[in-house]
Amino acid sequence: MESHGGDTRGTGGTGPSSVGEGRPGRARLAVLALLGSVLVPLVAAGLRSALWALAGVAGLALAAVGVWWTLAHTGALRVLGAVLSVAAPLAVLALYATFGMLGPAVLSLALWMLAVTSARTALAPGHTVSGQSAQVLAEAPHSPWILLNPRSGGGKVGRFHLADRARAAGCRVVVLDGGQDVAELARRAVADGADLLAVAGGDGTQALVAEVAARHDVPFVVVPAGTRNHFALDLGLDRDDPAAALEAVTHGVELRIDLGYAADRVFVNNASFGTYASVVTDPAYRDAKARTTLHTLPGLLTGQDAPGLRARADGTHFDGLQALLVSNNPYGRAADAARPGRRQRLDSGLLGVVCVRVRNTAEAARLVGGPRSGGLVRLSAREVVVETGTDTVPVGIDGEHVVLPSPVVCRSAPGVLRVRVPRRRPRAPRVSGGAADWPRVARLALGRDRGSR
Repeated sequence: MESHGGDTRGTGGTGPSSVGEGRPGRARLAVLALLGSVLVPLVAAGLRSALWALAGVAGLALAAVGVWWTLAHTGALRVLGAVLSVAAPLAVLALYATFGMLGPAVLSLALWMLAVTSARTALAPGHTVSGQSAQVLAEAPHSPWILLNPRSGGGKVGRFHLADRARAAGCRVVVLDGGQDVAELARRAVADGADLLAVAGGDGTQALVAEVAARHDVPFVVVPAGTRNHFALDLGLDRDDPAAALEAVTHGVELRIDLGYAADRVFVNNASFGTYASVVTDPAYRDAKARTTLHTLPGLLTGQDAPGLRARADGTHFDGLQALLVSNNPYGRAADAARPGRRQRLDSGLLGVVCVRVRNTAEAARLVGGPRSGGLVRLSAREVVVETGTDTVPVGIDGEHVVLPSPVVCRSAPGVLRVRVPRRRPRAPRVSGGAADWPRVARLALGRDRGSR
């Protein structure tokens, strides 16, 4: 994105000199912590530490098998799986404690986590999410418009007096009554002269209005009044104080970010296919999530209801998938399909893709091997095509259930949304460096990697 000038003070950026000075120190800390994570078990148990490591891996594999049996089966096998998923790691911990290895194992794990975290931050760019792109000081709009959903977030609109505060900011306020077409309300507002659209509600409502804002090239303001507000989180907004986001209407900075599309449906967070999308179709899901999930999953994972997803991501083919998550920009490296975490960028022009393929007990056990196991695949792509053996595909789009014709083409629309945010966003996350590049970390620690300064 090109910079158009403007005052970007107070946007949370970090000067290059301060960042560059801290990176060698973090790299040295990463190297020392990595060496410590290896030396601690060697000092405690010598060469036998390899056997203790294998015992830990075996315990994790048995726990993974137990989780698989719990989710994919019913009756006695489900009960056995639940017991195994708890008993296996407890048995390993008891074994470690009996032979005096619990302390060294915990210390080694803590040092390894410190090493990985320090390595990633040492290699990361020195700015915050959305701060890697130009932030333009925005002029106050002449006719801002805001849609309030009073039912979102258990009534946050009322608790935080958002209607009164929005009027004080100069907004024309519309309160959603449940039977209205959200997108049509936004289109009508633009036709009536609105030069800024805002939404106080959940991610599904945000997405509908964001598409209208992008189509008409008017700024968009997110007020996190929903339950989870993942979109607001990744923009760095304070979800505990939704009224603070209204500052962006009159005193904000403007960013250009991407939108994702699944067929003709826009998403600001993600579109999910397979098991999760099928579970949420059950009418009982909203009132009894856990019970409905446990009742439905066996048929979806191993029975006749298994979705059998096929996907193509920029030429890479996958089949036999149980679940597929396509996100508007990739989630962080620690993400998985159930808890995707946070996105470090919203303007990469790429979709994040997480594929889950676990068809039997052996594949469940191999999940402890991470991405190399083949059960969990992560990548980025500009376009993802999803197919099933049926004419339609259930999809969870930003938490809302829809049914789309098969195949579903997911794509990124780079930089189409003008988002205004407050100048100060204390919760904006730092950019993660992704998987640690240890040779580069070592060069940086020794002062030989000029490219990271």
